[in-house]
Amino acid sequence: MANRKQNSANKLKEVRKNTYFAKLNNIPTSPRKMRLVADMIRGMEAFKALGVLHFSNKEAAGRIEPLLKSAIANWEAKNDRKAEAGELKVASVVVDEGATIKRLRPAPQGRGYRIRKRSNHVCITVEAINKESK
Repeated sequence: MANRKQNSANKLKEVRKNTYFAKLNNIPTSPRKMRLVADMIRGMEAFKALGVLHFSNKEAAGRIEPLLKSAIANWEAKNDRKAEAGELKVASVVVDEGATIKRLRPAPQGRGYRIRKRSNHVCITVEAINKESK
């Protein structure tokens, strides 16, 4: 059984060698608000997406911008060169629901209303733009 797990782990390592991503967990923002920003940049050229995030009014954009920079830096580290404009694109942005903190708020007549403080996990994947297919 250990051999099967080791083979599976080696296959996953080979796939990850050609995958360039950055992940951020437990961001204290609701997943719905984060998905609005993620939808703005999905499939966009990476440096253009950085510009869109930088000038966006949404609070979630300020949290995704350094994450995208980190994904670009991961690509540069694995390829031993600087990324140029028009070379990378945002392949996927995945926003998953994280832990929810539950609190009680006082309500009339001795009742309590539940407040849910949501969080999320974001994973951004970048890939090289294939210029031959254009």
